[in-house]
Amino acid sequence: MEPNIFRYVWHHSRPEQLFILLLVIVSLPFYYFSLNLPKQIVNQGIQGQGFDGPGATQPFFRLHMPFGESLFGEPVLLFDGLSLAQADMLTALSLVFLSLVIVNGLFKFVINTRKGRLGERLLRRLRYELSDRILRFPLPQIRRVKPSEMATMIKDEVEPLGGFIGDAFATPIFLGGQALTALAFIMVQSIWLGLVAAAVVLFQAFLIPRLRRRILVLGRERQLTARMLAGRIGELIDGAIEIHANDTTNYERADLTSRLGRIFRIRYEIYQRKFFVKFLNNLLAQITPFMFYLGGGLLAITGHLDIGALVAVIAAYKDLPAPIKELINWDQQRLDVQIKYEQVIEQFQPPALIDPERQAVENDPGAPLEGPLVASALSLLDENDIPLLRSVSFTAESTQHIAVVGQSGSGMEQLSLLLAGLLEPSSGSLRIGGRDVDALPAAVTGRRISYVGQNAYHFTGSLRNNLLYGLKHRPVIAADPERSTSAFDKAESRRSGNPDLDIHDDWIDYHAAGAEGEADITERMLDVLATVDLVDDAYRFGLTGTIDPVSKPDVADGILMARAAIIERLATSGNEDLVIRFEADAYNFNASVAENLLFGTPRRHDFVSEELASNETVRTILREAELTDSFVSMGVTIAKTMVEIFADLPPGHPFFEQFSFISDDDLPEFRTIVTRVDNLGVEALDKAARQLLLGLPFKYVEARHRLGLVDEAMAKRLIDARRRLAERLERDCPDAVEFYRADAYNAAASLQDNILFGRLAYGQAQAEETIGRTLLEVLDDLGLRQTVIEAGLDYNVGIGGGRLSAGQRQKLAIGRALLKNPDILIVNEAASVLDRSSQVRLIDSILERRKGRGVIWTLQRPELASRFEMILVMGNGRLVEQGSYQDLQEKGTTFKTLVAAE
Repeated sequence: MEPNIFRYVWHHSRPEQLFILLLVIVSLPFYYFSLNLPKQIVNQGIQGQGFDGPGATQPFFRLHMPFGESLFGEPVLLFDGLSLAQADMLTALSLVFLSLVIVNGLFKFVINTRKGRLGERLLRRLRYELSDRILRFPLPQIRRVKPSEMATMIKDEVEPLGGFIGDAFATPIFLGGQALTALAFIMVQSIWLGLVAAAVVLFQAFLIPRLRRRILVLGRERQLTARMLAGRIGELIDGAIEIHANDTTNYERADLTSRLGRIFRIRYEIYQRKFFVKFLNNLLAQITPFMFYLGGGLLAITGHLDIGALVAVIAAYKDLPAPIKELINWDQQRLDVQIKYEQVIEQFQPPALIDPERQAVENDPGAPLEGPLVASALSLLDENDIPLLRSVSFTAESTQHIAVVGQSGSGMEQLSLLLAGLLEPSSGSLRIGGRDVDALPAAVTGRRISYVGQNAYHFTGSLRNNLLYGLKHRPVIAADPERSTSAFDKAESRRSGNPDLDIHDDWIDYHAAGAEGEADITERMLDVLATVDLVDDAYRFGLTGTIDPVSKPDVADGILMARAAIIERLATSGNEDLVIRFEADAYNFNASVAENLLFGTPRRHDFVSEELASNETVRTILREAELTDSFVSMGVTIAKTMVEIFADLPPGHPFFEQFSFISDDDLPEFRTIVTRVDNLGVEALDKAARQLLLGLPFKYVEARHRLGLVDEAMAKRLIDARRRLAERLERDCPDAVEFYRADAYNAAASLQDNILFGRLAYGQAQAEETIGRTLLEVLDDLGLRQTVIEAGLDYNVGIGGGRLSAGQRQKLAIGRALLKNPDILIVNEAASVLDRSSQVRLIDSILERRKGRGVIWTLQRPELASRFEMILVMGNGRLVEQGSYQDLQEKGTTFKTLVAAE
C-alpha cells in the first residue's frame, strides 16, 4: 500500500480534489470583499465621507474594466452606478454585506459537504482495502494476528483518517487563503498593524507545532497501548474457561489495572500538554487585539488612520485567528494521521500476500481435478525456519481414499493443509493432474477441494446458512429489483473502489450441490445431514423451532392434525395423563403462573415472564383483580423457602437450576429482604423490594415446586385475571401475545408446543421418553417428520457455533464440505471429538458416499485406516511409511507401533 497518506489521497481523489480547490480559489475574492465592506459602511454609510450636504449623492456599484487604464491609457467605465443618498448608501452597503455573508456561507457549505463526502468515500475505500487484505493473508499470518486488534484498527483507528482525507489539500489552501487575504487587507489599511499581525502569526506557526511534537509521541503510545488492551480483552473472552478453571481472575484483574494505569498516565500527560498549548495559543491571539486597540487608536488620534479603517482592521483580525488556529490544528492532525496511517498499514502488509487475481470473482473452476496426486520433496518451514515437513514424496490417484496417520507433531496437519492449497511449500512441489496446487486459483482449491479442520468455525446464523456457506462463491441469480442494491449505492461503491457485487443476489451454486435450484436444495441438505449423522439433531432443533403459518399453511394444518392424533394415540395407550392440555376455563397446574395468566406465547419482550412484574398492563390487571398483595405474599413464601434451601449450598448447585426463582448471585439480596420481612413485616419493604417479590410467583409451577401457593381458590382468581388481561390486550395491544386456541396454530409457539398443546405432567415416570416416542410415531404416520427436520435447518447455531456441541460443530463442517461435492475431500482430524463408534459410523458413511472420488483423512485412531485404500505414515515431519493396510501390518514397523499403542 502507498506509505504516504497524501499520495494515497491524491491518487484516489485527484479530480474531486481539484474541483474543491477551484471552489476555494473562487471563494477568496468574495471573502476579501466581505472584509472591505465594514470600512465602507462606517466611512460612507455612517460618517458620510464624500457626501457634501444633506441632499448629496454618491455612485453605488460603479464598474470599470479591469486593467483598462493599462490597456487604453485611461479608465474604461462599464457601468456608471446608481446615485444614492447617505441613508440609501448605508442600506445598500449593508445589504451587500449580508449577501456576501450568505455567499461565503454557501461556499463553506458546499466545500465542507464535498470534503465530507470525499473523506467518507476514501475511508470506505481504505477500510475495504484493509479488510480485503485480511482475506488475502496467508494462513501463517492469520494465525499470528489477534482478531480484536485487527478489528479495532479497521473500525476505530482509521476513523480519524476519514475526517482528514477531505481536508488534506483543500483545508490548508482554504484556511491559508483566508489568512493571507485578511493579512493583505490589514496591510492595505496600515502597514504597521499588518506587520504586527504577521509577526504574531509567524511566531504561533513556529512555536505551537514544536510544543505539540511530544503530544504526537504520546498519542502514538496511547494508540498502541489501547490496541494492546483490545487484544488482551479479546484473549480474556477466548480464554475464559482457562481463566476460571485455574482461578487466575485476580491475576488478570492486576494485568488490566496495569494496562489501564499506563493508558491513564499517557492520557493525563496529553491533557496537560494539550491545554498548556491551548492556553498559550489563546494568549497570543489576544495580545494582537490589545496592540491594535492601543497602536491603532493612537494612529487614529494622530490622523494616520481613519476610524473606518481601524474598525475594518479589527474586524479582519477577528477572523484571522480562526483560520490560523485551524491551520495549526490541521498540521497537528496531519502529523497524527500520518502516524496512524503508517501504523495501520504496516500491520496489513505481510510477506507473501495472496495475489488478488487468484481470488477474482470471474475465475472459473474449470474441469474436475483428475489424474495422479504427486508430492515431490515437499518441505515446509515455519517463520523461524524450523522444518515442519521434510522432503515428503508420494504418488497416489486423486480418486483414492487415503488415510494419513502419525503421532501429534508428526506433520500430519501441515501435510493436509498443503494438500488443500491452504499453505505453500517452502520447497518441493505438489501436483494434481499435472497442475501445481499452490498456483491454482481459489476458484479451484475452494470448489474442487474441501478441507475440514479440527476446530471448524461456524458463522452466526442458521444451520441452513452454514451448510450452504460452501456454495457461495459468486452471484448466480440477480436479485429482484425491489431487493437489490440501488443504482446509487452501486455507483458509490465503484467510486469508493469497492467491488460491484450485490449481497442480495442469489450466491448459491445449486449445480455444484447436485440441485436444480432453490426448490430441491433442501433435499440435498437433508441427504448430507443423514450422511454425517445430524438428522436426529436437526429433528430436535426443529421441534423447538417455529414456522410461519401464512407462508406454510399446509404445514400448520398438518401440525393441527398431529395435535389431534397425539391425543388419540395417548388415550389409546392409556397415557393421556402424561400431557395436561391447555383449557381456556381451567388452570394448568403443570404450567407456570405466567403461562396460565397470559394463556398464550409472548410476542413482545415486555411480556416474557421475567418482565411481567414491571409490565404496566399486567400490574394494572393484578390491581384490578386484587392479586398484587397476594403475589407479594407468595413472593415472600418463595423467597423464604429458597433462602432456607440454599443456605448451605455452594454456588452453581443443581438446585439453583431446578428452583429457577432466584440465582445464586441474587440470593444475598433476597436474604436481606426476608430478614426485613421477619423483623418489620411486608409493609416495611420499599418499592424495589416489593417489585422483586412480585416477580417471583410468575415462574412458580405448582406441580413442580409444590409449595401449596396455588390452590383451587387462587386458581379461580388467576383464571379471572386471565380473562381480564385477554380483554385488555385484544383492545389495546393485540400483537403482544399469541393466545392458545385448541383449533388454531400458535405462530409464536414451537412446533412441539403446538402439537402437545399442554405441559408434561411432573412426577410421571418416563413421561418425557414416552411422549418423545409417541410424538415421533405420529409425525412419521402423518409424513411430517421431514417437515420438522426442515424447520430444524433454521436453528440458530450461535456465535461461532456456540449453541452446538463440539461433535455437532464438526459434523456440520463435514456436511458443509460434502454438500459442494468436491473432487477431493480432506478431513484433518475433524472427527477426533467423537467417540470410536461414532467415528466408525461417520467414516463408513462418508467413504460409501465418496466411492470413486478422492478422500484424504488425517486419523487420530490408526486402526481405522483399514477402511482406506492407501495409508501415509508420518513421523517427525517425514513420510516414514506408505502402502495398503495389509502391507503395513506385515512390513510397516512404525504403523504397527501406532496401532499397538492405540
